[in-house]
Amino acid sequence: MVRAVFPGTFDPIHNGHIDIARRAARIFDELIIAVYDRPLKSMLFSPEQRFALVKKCFEGESRIQITTFSGLIVNYCRAIDAQVIVRGLRVFSDFEHEFRMALANHRLDPGIEVIALITSEEHTFLTGTTLREIASLDGDVSSLVPVHVAEALQLRFTDLSADDEGNFMMTSLRD
Repeated sequence: MVRAVFPGTFDPIHNGHIDIARRAARIFDELIIAVYDRPLKSMLFSPEQRFALVKKCFEGESRIQITTFSGLIVNYCRAIDAQVIVRGLRVFSDFEHEFRMALANHRLDPGIEVIALITSEEHTFLTGTTLREIASLDGDVSSLVPVHVAEALQLRFTDLSADDEGNFMMTSLRD
């Protein structure tokens, strides 16, 4: 049995993530979507909220499991006996970042392979940063995320506007 892990912050999960996950689930016996719970960047949603949003996307898909993790992804993979890390590539600029991460992970554990899936054409522009910016400006994100995620984004930005006069931190780091 080949177990693969698709790690990310998923802040929030979007159709590009969902596409990569479903395609990976067709390749591997089991796919674990691992929501990173302690990123070095500011998050719009808490780890619990991100986990819940991801989980709802894959209800009823028995080959896909959802979990959270902290620390190094290779340590997490070892702990759950996963042999593969799945990553998605959107555009050429993603390649350099993912290539360096893959080399670092291979150095840390040569027994864990990194597989990169090329995003579907319709998702090449889609990033969490772009999505958060559109949603923060009350733009329509319904074609970019599942309904429950669009609703969560609208509610979150409404809450931020009420609590903080609309000021919140956006990040430009990869997501």
